[in-house]
Amino acid sequence: MTKAPLIAIAAGLIGLGALALGYQAGRSEVALATPVAVTAPVIDRTEIEGIVRNYLINNPEVMIEVQTALNDKQEAAQQAASTEIISENNNKIFQSPMDAVFGNPSGDVTIVEFFDYNCGYCKKALPDMDALLKSDTNLRFVMKEFPILGPDSTRAHLVAKSFKTLMPEKYLEFHRDLLGAEGRATEESAMAIAVKLGADEAKMRETMKQPEIANAFRTNYELAQKLSITGTPSYIIGNEVVPGALGADALAEKISHIRNK
Repeated sequence: MTKAPLIAIAAGLIGLGALALGYQAGRSEVALATPVAVTAPVIDRTEIEGIVRNYLINNPEVMIEVQTALNDKQEAAQQAASTEIISENNNKIFQSPMDAVFGNPSGDVTIVEFFDYNCGYCKKALPDMDALLKSDTNLRFVMKEFPILGPDSTRAHLVAKSFKTLMPEKYLEFHRDLLGAEGRATEESAMAIAVKLGADEAKMRETMKQPEIANAFRTNYELAQKLSITGTPSYIIGNEVVPGALGADALAEKISHIRNK
């Protein structure tokens, strides 16, 4: 935990302490009001701040408790906002015809993954997806292409979208080959894999120009912005946004949690 939030909390507590004591003094003055003139007590702010400061020094766990409560409140607010956004954009997130769907198309639980072919963590997460699909025959995995790591990523994803449009039955194999390859994914490396799997390069390049593909990327960027998704991989599981490569076990736990609701 950084010092800055704790310092701010301490300052706020000191201010609240001064305010509280001042308020109490004011109440006492009203309660004692009589026809006899009463001299208002003099509030020494420096003395009050010293008392609060000494209390916090002797009880530093108070600041940690306040910081924890603040974090919990902010996380709850973010989760509530995400839940509303996911509900409002349900079809775009879970049912877009431009996204690839792996596993059981009619599965009872859907995981949506935002990924980039040049993301090292996405590469590490590929075996997690494969393990889950192998062990869970009722799982639906939606892949949202989210190229954010430079022009090479953008061009590689254009090739991927074109291949998925022309040869959807082989897209999972293409996806595994490109994401699992060593080195940087580029238009050239993606096209080489596509051709190896039987794609017609001329048709591929023509399909890459379709406005539907550009619109699909635009939609994914807009969804990511609404959901405060800034990195890959990021998952949507149920009504929760889950950033980072969690590993198969952690994802399986979240899947189980949704089924047990």
